[in-house]
Amino acid sequence: MTHKDEESAVRLSMEDHIATIVLNRPERLNALDIPTTRLLHLRLRECAEDEAVRVLILTGTDRAFCAGGDMRAVWNHVQAGGQAWRYLRDLTAPLHQVAADLRRMPKPVIAAVNGPAAGAGLSLAAACDLRLAARGSTFKQAYTSIGLVPDAGWTCFVARVLGPARASRLLLLDERFDAQLALEMGLLHEVVEPSQLQARAAEMAREMMCRAPTSLARAKQMMNASLFPDLDTILKRERAALAAQCRSEDFREGLQAFVEKRQAVFAGR
Repeated sequence: MTHKDEESAVRLSMEDHIATIVLNRPERLNALDIPTTRLLHLRLRECAEDEAVRVLILTGTDRAFCAGGDMRAVWNHVQAGGQAWRYLRDLTAPLHQVAADLRRMPKPVIAAVNGPAAGAGLSLAAACDLRLAARGSTFKQAYTSIGLVPDAGWTCFVARVLGPARASRLLLLDERFDAQLALEMGLLHEVVEPSQLQARAAEMAREMMCRAPTSLARAKQMMNASLFPDLDTILKRERAALAAQCRSEDFREGLQAFVEKRQAVFAGR
């Protein structure tokens, strides 16, 4: 990836005090490699520190929201002689900063899910304050099917939004589900037609701009203290578990099966 490509992988724009961050790697379904994730962290920090930003919208370009961590980048790293656990260690450092950024952003954050959200893509959507999705969007846990464990705050955000019973089902069965079921489960606040997604997100952002920014910031801070007081501990635990799981034979099989587009056959080692 060239420097120019890295800079365009996460686009930031602002109009009428509404910032929009767009994940822009359509050829990889907006999956997150290390440069993209670092840039996303920087863009989020810019929005947090810019007093002109009142509301943030997070979305993806083309036909996906975010396919999660870029497993093709992990595979390429391994093929070049590197170790998968080192790549994912270096990826989860900025990725977990991004997860914390979304929750601690002193402005409301709207996830406008325009297509598939899987793995860390689902985690980041769940970390946002409000979640809209285009009809036809799909959601998937995605980790356990390739021999990994959740990261990016999945066991915090998704588990607490959906509740332990539904979260456990997703972890154990890794079922793909559509936007309508996500709405019924409580993951989403609204489902709209694809052509209406960005307009509806902007409309909701304008509604929130009628509220005092200081009150919204403090209200969100209190919600975080109540609902996610252990976020740092959870992110640390997820990162450690992921690093350990990356050393397993099961993940090596899962990664190869992902690249070969076949069903993995796990041995439990």
